[in-house]
Amino acid sequence: MTSTRERIAALKNDRKAVILAHNYCLPEVQDIADHVGDSLGLSIIASGTDADAIVFCGVTFMAESAKILNPKKKVIIPEEYAACPMASMCTAEQIRDARKCHKDACVVGYVNSTASSKAEMDVCCTSSNAVDIVSSVKEKDVIFVPDMNLGAYVASKVPSKNIIPWNGYCPIHQSITEKNIADLREGHPDAVVIAHPECRTDVLNIADAVCSTEKMIAYAKASDKKEFIMATEIGMKHRLTKECPGKRFYFIDHAICSVMKMTSLSSILKALETMSPEISIDDDTMERAKEPLIKMTEVK
Repeated sequence: MTSTRERIAALKNDRKAVILAHNYCLPEVQDIADHVGDSLGLSIIASGTDADAIVFCGVTFMAESAKILNPKKKVIIPEEYAACPMASMCTAEQIRDARKCHKDACVVGYVNSTASSKAEMDVCCTSSNAVDIVSSVKEKDVIFVPDMNLGAYVASKVPSKNIIPWNGYCPIHQSITEKNIADLREGHPDAVVIAHPECRTDVLNIADAVCSTEKMIAYAKASDKKEFIMATEIGMKHRLTKECPGKRFYFIDHAICSVMKMTSLSSILKALETMSPEISIDDDTMERAKEPLIKMTEVK
């Protein structure tokens, strides 16, 4: 009997599709993907792929970004209701209202946002290039949406800018506390603490390194240490363990994003069979959201 993996591989070839998966997806989804990475890396891959179709395993804003960067390609998301909670904390209307209050400010938007919100931004960023993006804008005042924790981290690194924060956050990273880290340190006193910049400031302050998901992997590979406490979503454990043999990674048990875990092999198979659900964005939103995303991919 043909396995689900074999059926996915055959259909992917027939459809001339590429499968992209975020680092937080289920291990079996990461293993079936052509490319696994963070938002920036996958955005760059999406913008340069020669595939006819893109199957994006992750959350809806990622698939929307892939569509905006590839308007003529079919972009499929296996789980159409896999919406990032943080992205819902910032609407296009709210950004327009913020601009009215801060008329001379630039709007820098985290890529974890909807297409309609991106259409109101001056430039997008990811956790890996947020500091460089904010440093590069000419305006002193910067409305940073929607992640207040990443905004606070950027403010600490770019004191020349006046960061106007937003009241949004990733529920998973927000739930990680100093005590969680301290509890793990008790059992693993020699472990290096690596935290994602979506974590709260008090957690970042006690971390040995603050890294995006992709930079976490590079850091762990380069380190001569053997144990690491990871302040991020638990899906990272699979790739870290694969790419850093002989090293051990400890995660906070409750740091699980159920939305990222929605995509399964069966939903990927169904998506390839039906070539749906397909991402659809109106032309005006597509056009206005494209420039901020292009600017994001140009700053690595």
